[in-house]
Amino acid sequence: MALESFRKKWGSKYSYAVRSWKDNWEALTTFFDYPVEIRRIIYTTNIIENLNNKIRKYTKGRLSYPTDEACEKSVYLAIIEIEKRWRLPIRNWGLILNQFIAIFYDRILL
Repeated sequence: MALESFRKKWGSKYSYAVRSWKDNWEALTTFFDYPVEIRRIIYTTNIIENLNNKIRKYTKGRLSYPTDEACEKSVYLAIIEIEKRWRLPIRNWGLILNQFIAIFYDRILL
């Protein structure tokens, strides 16, 4: 129903997106079969996209760099800062692990 409502409102402007969602609806909605905690992990695991967004966040204040090396150094320092967060523990990992075990009991070896 929500997809149909979206199509009525935005279908003329975003026809390609609506058609793509409609054609792939079964694959797209499997995401919602998982508990919220697992969906949060799945959603945030697009590492390359996430990394690019964070680099843009760190470098958006500079519109130009005096040299290529200055730009490289800025990106390098941004990555160093970003990597610090990668080492943090995942919130509610015990609950999430139990959900993974319940869903994929035959694939997880502890």
